[in-house]
Amino acid sequence: MMLKPDDIRKMSREERMQKLKELRQELIKLRYQAKMGHIDNPGRIRVIKRTIARILTINREEELGIARKPKSE
Repeated sequence: MMLKPDDIRKMSREERMQKLKELRQELIKLRYQAKMGHIDNPGRIRVIKRTIARILTINREEELGIARKPKSE
């Protein structure tokens, strides 16, 4: 599941860090499966890498004080 930037912004910093940890663990497992040659969905690696980048970007935006507000629904 790919998280959208607005969904990530709605999370607390602790939730984002926990999600980041989970995604990194999943990425390690998928990379291992890919090396062994039996991965079910190779596109999942790309999605996870992009989601990790989104989380890190939003964390950095908050550190620099340029955080955007999530779009209201």
